[in-house]
Amino acid sequence: MQLHPMWDAYPNLQTDLKDVLTTIEKSIQIRDKQVEKNVKDLIHAGGKLLRPAYAMLAAQIGPDWDRGRAIAVAGALEVLHMATLIHDDVVDDAPTRRGIPTIHSKYGRNYAVYTGDYLFCICFKILSSHASSVENIEFNSKNIEKILMGELDQMRMRYDINVTVRQYLSRISGKTAQLFALSTFSGASQSKATRFQVRNAWNIGHYLGMAFQIIDDVLDYTSSDDGLGKPVLNDVKQGVYTLPLIYAMQKHQAEFQPLLEKQLDMSDADLEQLLALIAKYKGVEQAFALADKYTNKALREIKKLPAGAYRDQMYALTSAILKRSI
Repeated sequence: MQLHPMWDAYPNLQTDLKDVLTTIEKSIQIRDKQVEKNVKDLIHAGGKLLRPAYAMLAAQIGPDWDRGRAIAVAGALEVLHMATLIHDDVVDDAPTRRGIPTIHSKYGRNYAVYTGDYLFCICFKILSSHASSVENIEFNSKNIEKILMGELDQMRMRYDINVTVRQYLSRISGKTAQLFALSTFSGASQSKATRFQVRNAWNIGHYLGMAFQIIDDVLDYTSSDDGLGKPVLNDVKQGVYTLPLIYAMQKHQAEFQPLLEKQLDMSDADLEQLLALIAKYKGVEQAFALADKYTNKALREIKKLPAGAYRDQMYALTSAILKRSI
């Protein structure tokens, strides 16, 4: 079982994450074996497993460290993440994910939607089996709802040239940061951490998720297809305007409008012109600066945690995210 090479520097986490993947794989049993194979291929397609990793680390905050329970919760959260990715690919009509064909591109949108729905069911099943209280399950359900609302907000604002920085941040707070926060919160709460520590863990996940999504959006404007694992500039063609573009457009909307009005018909030359305008008005630099602020907030929150090897690992991982060499 191959994990991303970033985990070579964290052998204990590497072992934990292999067990997380094994737990997920054992829980996926679909009557259509071809679809089951494709879901399992997605599991092993080289995802970084950051969310379950943070759940595992946060599960060591409190006094009640239970490795088996932590692995199960981490697995449920990764399954939830996979479900949102499958649905996201359907909405975006993305042909590939992590370098392999998406489920809907091979089997159609209906297959993909039902596969994502199945993974949601698996997530709830695992969470309900390992949650420490009914209150915790209810909290998880509410936050899963917020994740889906973030996706709906993204759909609602497609091709909206007047989208603001505030609206963008609200969108990614639900779409991405909520799942990171749910990961750190779930880990801490399952370990019977104090209320202050659980809130601390939530803040870490939220700030981390905000930084992660901003940097991911920056990479859509600065990476090659091979380096990112998905088609670059696909978001802008689909009408999903992210922070580098929003910053660049703030006082120069008239220069961008003729290009963006072409929507899916934007040519390679149009995209090159768009990139030149974003570079001219420092959209990428401004976005990176905001990601840096969120990363530093996460690092400050991590320093508040009880001392331990888990805290050192969490700090090192969070620092590396801004560089995105991982």
